[in-house]
Amino acid sequence: MSGADLRLAGRRQNRTGLIIRYVIASILAVVFLVPFYGMIKVALSPSEDIYSPDFVFWPEQPQWQRIGEVIGDPSFRDAILNSAIMAVVSTALTILIAALAGYALARIRSRAAGPMFGLVILVLLIPATTAFVPNFIIVASLGWIGTLQGLIVPGLFSAFNVFLFRQFYLNFPREIEEAALIDGAGYLRVFFSIVLPNTLPFASALTVLGLIGSWNAFLWPLVVSGSGQGVLTVQIYLSSFLTAQTFDYGTLFMATTLSLIPVLVIFFLLQRHLVQGVAATGLKG
Repeated sequence: MSGADLRLAGRRQNRTGLIIRYVIASILAVVFLVPFYGMIKVALSPSEDIYSPDFVFWPEQPQWQRIGEVIGDPSFRDAILNSAIMAVVSTALTILIAALAGYALARIRSRAAGPMFGLVILVLLIPATTAFVPNFIIVASLGWIGTLQGLIVPGLFSAFNVFLFRQFYLNFPREIEEAALIDGAGYLRVFFSIVLPNTLPFASALTVLGLIGSWNAFLWPLVVSGSGQGVLTVQIYLSSFLTAQTFDYGTLFMATTLSLIPVLVIFFLLQRHLVQGVAATGLKG
């Protein structure tokens, strides 16, 4: 077989492999989109279609007025606002604290660095729910039950983020930092002027995960929400539909659909940083 034939066969194999990958990706995309289709369909379906045993691909009379009903609910608007404040503030502070801690563990030479990193690993091994009772006692003693600070402050330290930042900074070039330190700059100035700007692409990946996690948080907001009227978050608002005497699935699914829009927007805006950030963690070292 000539070289041209071999090249032609190689191109055919590559094309066949590409087609197979696209087919598999398309099938997986359809599978993952089925729950979204079901959610939107129920959100727009009349009550009789929701409880009907007969399958209907799309409601003949979509209930578009439910969008206005949900948005017009003051409780829904308050829940969206509270969740947005909690997600943005907690994620920003968590990333900043983790970046500072990870940089200190990776760069500052100290006898305490090893034991402190061991404590970080130990915290990773402890289930987060075991800290709920101590955190609740502290929050209650400070009078933060039913407040935003009670939601945000107990979760500002993330051992997982500290570990990832440390791994990232271990592979971060030292030359620029050493030049700044020789010129008399301190660790904080080096961090905020040189290191942090070069960390933003990696931090964006953790920001996406942090925002989604904070937005979807349910158990801790439920614990510190007091009567449920102090700090109403999106997830607590959605759960209120399941505690009534009658279940209004149409309004529940419409509220769920609308509450997903901010998360989807953030994910699509920062999705490329998610893959790049995970690849840059330096977990191999």
